[in-house]
Amino acid sequence: MPKRILIGTIVSDKTDKTVVVKVERKVKHPLYGKIIRRSKKYHAHDEDNAFKVGETVRIEETRPLSKLKTWKVIERVLAGKTAAVEADV
Repeated sequence: MPKRILIGTIVSDKTDKTVVVKVERKVKHPLYGKIIRRSKKYHAHDEDNAFKVGETVRIEETRPLSKLKTWKVIERVLAGKTAAVEADV
């Protein structure tokens, strides 16, 4: 059976060897037909604590690693888009 692969954004990296990845998908509302965003958070295994908040990553389904973790981070898709803001004095 093939393993599922999802792409999402890291929203938390506070726990050791774990990141929380938010995966968004767009679905059509069954009655009104408007396209709406649905999101879900997955706990994913990050062995080296290499990934930080804001990065877009690819996660893969794996055997249960703990109560909540059944995914692991494969690779970084895009680094975070945070930039320093300079204030004019």
